[in-house]
Amino acid sequence: MTTQNIGLLKALTAKMDFLDQRQRVIAQNVANADTPKYQPRDLLPVDFGRVLKNATGETLVRPETTHARHMPSPNKIDDPKNREQKQVYEVAPAGNSVILEEQMIKAAKTNMDYSLMTGLYQKNIGMIRTAIGR
Repeated sequence: MTTQNIGLLKALTAKMDFLDQRQRVIAQNVANADTPKYQPRDLLPVDFGRVLKNATGETLVRPETTHARHMPSPNKIDDPKNREQKQVYEVAPAGNSVILEEQMIKAAKTNMDYSLMTGLYQKNIGMIRTAIGR
């Protein structure tokens, strides 16, 4: 049995691959910060709802309530899709809309997430080694 057969390690590896690709896209955005009419790009995050639907076949998964006052009604919770999305990009006179500060924040967050995934991977390998007696 190899580490590629363990589901958790596969998921961590897939997340690290996603973060690696995202870091490349952010680096391209920074490299093209002065290119006229360049529009910044970013990878779309994984839609957990779609993954859940593919895994369970259910469109909605809700916690089971035992009393009416334990959880709010699903109808009373605001749908985040109904909120207005504000425009976050400024456009330079040359038509370029890359804001270096935003790209640096995204790069730092991606780096922190990658470090977290690497740490989790190492901890899980350490637990496996302990379990097999090494």
